[in-house]
Amino acid sequence: MGVNQKVRIGMIGYQFMGKAHSHAYRDLSFYFENPLKPELTVIAGRNEEAVKEAQEKMGWKSYETDWKKVIERDDIDVIDIVTPNHTHAEIAIAAAKAGKHIITEKPLALTVEEAKEMLQAVEENGVKHMICHNYRFVPAVQYAKKLIEDNKIGRVYHYRANYLQDFIMDPNFPLVWRLKKEVSGSGALGDIGAHSIDLARFLIGEFAEVTGTMETFIKQRPVGEMTGGLNAKGDANEMGEVTVDDAALFIARFENGALGTFEATRFAGGNRNKNKFEINGEKGSIRWDMENMNNLEVYFADDEEGTQGFRLINCTEAVHPYAGAYWPPGHIIGYEHTFIHLIDEFFRGIAEDYQPAPNFDDGVKNQIILEAIEKSSENKSWVSIE
Repeated sequence: MGVNQKVRIGMIGYQFMGKAHSHAYRDLSFYFENPLKPELTVIAGRNEEAVKEAQEKMGWKSYETDWKKVIERDDIDVIDIVTPNHTHAEIAIAAAKAGKHIITEKPLALTVEEAKEMLQAVEENGVKHMICHNYRFVPAVQYAKKLIEDNKIGRVYHYRANYLQDFIMDPNFPLVWRLKKEVSGSGALGDIGAHSIDLARFLIGEFAEVTGTMETFIKQRPVGEMTGGLNAKGDANEMGEVTVDDAALFIARFENGALGTFEATRFAGGNRNKNKFEINGEKGSIRWDMENMNNLEVYFADDEEGTQGFRLINCTEAVHPYAGAYWPPGHIIGYEHTFIHLIDEFFRGIAEDYQPAPNFDDGVKNQIILEAIEKSSENKSWVSIE
């Protein structure tokens, strides 16, 4: 594709992630000299009134109420899937067969089998594909990756991750799609634990085996639906069964010999979105927290005695990944910019004809680990990652 050529986007879905992705498309060309320019061509959703409102607010040219019509359109190059998890496979496979490039929210699918079918479809049809693990694209996380690759902390011994939220702690929070296994696949494990798994794979390598446990604290809730962001409304007169986990904890061994401990819960009061990790190596340590996303804490064992300890690096210098596209040092960026960085990588892959990452292959590997953790919780055993 030529420089400044437009890429015509068809987005299926329009709520929380639809807003994040729409913003990324609109701001990509403002910050980055990407060879391709996004065009917000059509957005789709079942509720005509709501999707029309989203179309007007987010700046899309048109809307559809049937996602199949979006895929059939000749004026669409990319399908962006921001729908509930149980719809990802059908939409992605249809889009691949139609020759559309695809980006989808995580987790990739409900099952490993579905995920593999999606990967097969994109490979057979030669389209570019990405899965939206946006936390890889935080400048501080990218810089942590560079420090590890440059051997600044040496051999890695420990990876310690927590992803803590609290938005469903109220027993009266409604039974939305995120709490139904047939729609979401899993609860905290797949919703936020999948991000922790992806960051671990990105930073230190592949998983060898896992053992874990999962728990559902609130078994029944009022039936309801999402209303935007992580908000919801429900009917106090009708109750339904929660069929996913509220929390998941697991231990991992990595192929490189490192040990990992992971916690994913939506019952950690006071933690709105505490996605954090700490990595301990033979020559130093690194730690990061999404709620303070511009800062990276680093410890080097070879610092002079008496001055050793964690130093704080504000990753807003031009030498830090992506940061040079924005403001002077110390002028921080936010959550929404991680999606711009991901879209920038996606479009470069299309323009330069390489497969960007994370992609459906990463999604399959993530799905395999998620299912292994569920199996381990059921069998109370270690499970090897095939």
